[in-house]
Amino acid sequence: MPDTPDTPMPRTLLAFDYGQRRIGVAVGQSVTGSASPLGIVDNRPSGPDQAALAALIREWRPELLVVGSPAHADGSPSEMQAHVKSFIEVLGTFALPIDTVDERYTSIEAETRLRDARAAGARRRITKASVDSAAAVLIAERYLAAHKF
Repeated sequence: MPDTPDTPMPRTLLAFDYGQRRIGVAVGQSVTGSASPLGIVDNRPSGPDQAALAALIREWRPELLVVGSPAHADGSPSEMQAHVKSFIEVLGTFALPIDTVDERYTSIEAETRLRDARAAGARRRITKASVDSAAAVLIAERYLAAHKF
């Protein structure tokens, strides 16, 4: 009987689309290179809801956290960069590897995808939270497409 090829174990990541009020969250996995929206985590003046972040990490047991890195169209860092760095420091308390991915235009693309799905009858109302979560899906998918994870 011939040897069966080694199949890689599925690996999971959580992706985040940072916003000053809401942080979109998605889960991605390595086998299919796809991601699914998980919703949002509130971001209050006191900082991200760390209990909600901890619950997501406990539930999904990711091996990696990926954060969208905001930049201007020319690639220069945006004003949000300092806020994202602070969020990455919060995520650092969970002792998991963290990486970033260019998130330019993810919110626009996410809203377009959701609008198209609504026009096709696949979705109902589009909320800011659904756009944020859909943007996190795009961040996860960009990461998975660009990296061997």
